[in-house]
Amino acid sequence: MTRFQGKLAVLQRVLPAYRAPFFDLLAQQCARGLALAAGPALPIESIHSAEKLAYAQLTRVRNRHFFHPRHPFYLCIQSGLIDWLESEDPDVLVVEANPRYPATQEAVRWMHSLGKPVLGWGLGAPPISGPLAGPRIASRNRFLRTLNGIIAYSQHGALEYARLGIFPGNNIFTAPNAVTPPPLHDAPVRGPLNPPLSLLFVGRLQARKRLGLLFDACNRLPEHIQPAVTIVGDGPDRALFETKARAYPKATFTGELHGSELTHEFEKADLFVLPGTGGLAVQEAMSYALPVIVAEGDGSQNDLVREENGWLVPAGDPDALFRCLESALSDPDLRKKGLAGRRIVSQEINLHIMADRFLDAVNSIQREI
Repeated sequence: MTRFQGKLAVLQRVLPAYRAPFFDLLAQQCARGLALAAGPALPIESIHSAEKLAYAQLTRVRNRHFFHPRHPFYLCIQSGLIDWLESEDPDVLVVEANPRYPATQEAVRWMHSLGKPVLGWGLGAPPISGPLAGPRIASRNRFLRTLNGIIAYSQHGALEYARLGIFPGNNIFTAPNAVTPPPLHDAPVRGPLNPPLSLLFVGRLQARKRLGLLFDACNRLPEHIQPAVTIVGDGPDRALFETKARAYPKATFTGELHGSELTHEFEKADLFVLPGTGGLAVQEAMSYALPVIVAEGDGSQNDLVREENGWLVPAGDPDALFRCLESALSDPDLRKKGLAGRRIVSQEINLHIMADRFLDAVNSIQREI
């Protein structure tokens, strides 16, 4: 794996638990270690935060939130960042590429005052519309110009940053978004496709997962291809989804599963479906050679889900989901798509490759200083 011979610091608004393995992997490849600062999320966000890291040094900072994170005028003011930087003395700093965190801009200025580089890390730079779009675009671009380079989660995001014309092409990097390492388990051996097939969803049960769309779409399918649907997970909207599922009795809720029980569900399924946003289990499903249907979201899905291994559908479009399910459940090449997905997460998009690309960017930007 790629090594960084200095000390890396990463500033996050919050530290989701699913990111802990990534930062610990990075820390093991940094000769002088990795220091990470993050604060608490708002309760309404339902983010499961990591409480500790095994290899990276985690510092908790205070977050003061103004408005909801989806509000166009949301701000998060973090306290103690300069004290943290003075204590850690990093060689390179990575920050979220978001102008709505004013203290981040202080941290950038502090690093630059010592002649040290700062990399941004973000989803991309999508068009901004709505209230005060002009000033918001100007604020974003002004902040991005203070950075030495940018790491995007996806090729789509990298193209959006490139279109701004702010960064030289060699200072735009892509570290494909991943949450799982290369699979160590063997791909399941599945037999011939015999309807009714089995659909699987794994994730936290909250409104944005849009499971009602899935039940409605399945109900519209010809009866002879209507699949069994297994819903693995729990969350604040489980009761709501169970009520919606009464219209589709072939749906089963298992609650949260782990270990061999979860493995069993991945192995017996024929197709993985994510009708809403925010699913972390897509890559795990692909590691079990499952073809996937995924709602379009932040752009990182475009790298992961392709014609060879699955289907992308517009988010919130019930007709598109219905047509996609009808096509997938009748596709004789469904098993081949699953094996293609397994290859993608083995060779192209996984936690190790993400860490390598991330550290390639860190090394490249440090060499320029």
